[in-house]
Amino acid sequence: MALPNLSSSSEASVAQLIDRAQPRLRRVLFRFRVPTQDAEDLLQETFLILISKWESLSNPEAWLVATLANRCIIYWRKRRSRLWDLVDSTVLEILADPGAAQQDNLDLRADLESLIATLPTRCQRLLRLRFGLGCSTAETAEQLGYCRSSVRKVTHRCVASLAERLLGLGEASPRVRKVRTRKAPKNPS
Repeated sequence: MALPNLSSSSEASVAQLIDRAQPRLRRVLFRFRVPTQDAEDLLQETFLILISKWESLSNPEAWLVATLANRCIIYWRKRRSRLWDLVDSTVLEILADPGAAQQDNLDLRADLESLIATLPTRCQRLLRLRFGLGCSTAETAEQLGYCRSSVRKVTHRCVASLAERLLGLGEASPRVRKVRTRKAPKNPS
C-alpha cells in the first residue's frame, strides 16, 4: 500500500522507523494503560500525523514517541471529561428536580447533598445555584461575583471534584461512609 505524499524511499524509511520504534511505542501505551482496542486507534492517528509531517522532522523516532505520549494524555483527558459530563447530566439533575418526591429520590438527593457538603465552599455554592436552583450561567456569575466566561470553567472543576469523590466512595453511600468514620463520644467518667 502506497502512503500518500511520500516517495518510495520515504515510504521505506517510515516502515523502518515504525519497526525500530515499536518497543518504545509499546512501552508508552503500557505506561499510560491504554486499552488494546483504543491503543490501535491512537497508533493509527499518530502514524497519520507522522506521514503528514515526515519531511519536516529532524528526529522522527523521538517525535513519534513523544506524539504518541501526547495522544495518550489527550485520550485520558477526554475519558475523564466524559465521566464528568455524565455526572453533570445525570446525578446533578436530581438536584434540579425538586418535584420528584419518591423515597429513593429523596435518599439519593440527601446522599448527594452530603457529598456536595464535603466540597470547598465556592463549589458548594456554585453547584447549588446551577443545579439546585437552576440558575443560568449569567445568574450564577452575578450571584458569585464571577465573569460569565469563568463560571463554566469553575463549574467544570467543581463537577470534576464531585465526580472524583463519587468514584472514591465505591459502593458505600456518603451517609454510610460518614457513620463509619464518626468518632465515638468521649466517656465522661
